[in-house]
Amino acid sequence: MKTFSRFCTVSLLAFVAAGPALAQTEIVVATVNNADMIRMQEVTSVFEEAHPEILVKWVTLEENILRQRVTTDIATGSGQYDVMTIGNYEVPIWGKQEWLVPLDDLDAEYDVDDLLPKVKASLSYEGTLYAAPFYAEASMTYYRTDLFEKAGLEMSERPDWEFIKTAAAEVHDPENGVYGICLRGKAGWGENMNFITAMANSYGARWFDEEWDPQFDTEEWKATLTDYVDLMQNAGPPGASTNGATQALAQFSSGGCGIFIDATVFASVVSDPEQSSIADKVGFAFSPDAGKGKSAVTLWSWALGIPAASRNVDAAKEFIMWATSKEYTDLIAERYGILNAPPATRQSLYDNDAYLEAAPFAQLTLEAVDAADPENPTVDPVPYVGVQFVAIPEFQAFGTSVGQSFSAAAAGTMSVDQALASAQSLTERAMRQGGYSE
Repeated sequence: MKTFSRFCTVSLLAFVAAGPALAQTEIVVATVNNADMIRMQEVTSVFEEAHPEILVKWVTLEENILRQRVTTDIATGSGQYDVMTIGNYEVPIWGKQEWLVPLDDLDAEYDVDDLLPKVKASLSYEGTLYAAPFYAEASMTYYRTDLFEKAGLEMSERPDWEFIKTAAAEVHDPENGVYGICLRGKAGWGENMNFITAMANSYGARWFDEEWDPQFDTEEWKATLTDYVDLMQNAGPPGASTNGATQALAQFSSGGCGIFIDATVFASVVSDPEQSSIADKVGFAFSPDAGKGKSAVTLWSWALGIPAASRNVDAAKEFIMWATSKEYTDLIAERYGILNAPPATRQSLYDNDAYLEAAPFAQLTLEAVDAADPENPTVDPVPYVGVQFVAIPEFQAFGTSVGQSFSAAAAGTMSVDQALASAQSLTERAMRQGGYSE
């Protein structure tokens, strides 16, 4: 009996000394499978060590699939995810619907005023922030300086489309494995339509007039799609119509293309010798224009938001503050090099002399972000907000459907006229069904 009593006493003392078992909150983060988000997963242990009460589970998906999954989840309120990687298309729409948790109470040390104003505004609804930017991007023109020099071409800081078409044809050398230009061709509102819509803006085209009537039967759209298809078919690599942003980037950074027009976030990849075989042969310029006062610039931010259905809001908010903080930027710079710091979200990065010295594209990125104008994206007035997208809920569906027609045109299975007629019909039907027009 005495032995049993002593055992109980020792066991109780050991329990008291150890303290109660730590209860962990598991948060599920849905994200896109790009290099920046993969790096975040690799350093998640740093967050978990600082927050032992929180366990992070990742669900990593291809971009189009991610958008489908998170849209379904948030619309149904199923609460499958606690943190969603979303963009400035979704945030204002979902904020208005009260589908997202407002981020209006972030800690003072987070320094929300350090966020670039245009990026912050694009992730807000009626002045309230609903998602924190992990990185942001505009678009720019990348080109092979060695090929341009060999061809006797000189890229201006602000090229026009006529020069791009000429230059792409000049450096096109498929026999030696070099194609004139790499562009997005894969169907999707965030894939080929991301590029084509921005291109159309510069040509004076628009999705809708002020009465929400589709505009694909205009000369401006015909000029846009004709030139896009010509570039893809006559100066692009084989299978260009199935290439998304990731594939086009891989082809350019491996030396397979002379010109690449895409997101500014890729500048760190093509400039890094460990990721690019042409790191010392890359030049940077603005997205092209057509002389009508608008360049083919885009504006996007991958951001982290919390669905209103999450049962772990406090833990999710802790993670978001860490993953989009100045300290996180410093962590990535230390582990992977300052060139890989998440760009275009915080002014403090562009006040950092070490970053400016390492990133020759830094100032151009800032100017490109500033040039994007979501409120006035086109030459003529429009009823919608959004640079490379139309910020209405229906756009995800009809934007991708139009993208499929345009991808078919690039592949040669549909003519330009047929693709435009299909786009006109698709959007007219969507507008009627959505109640925008009769």
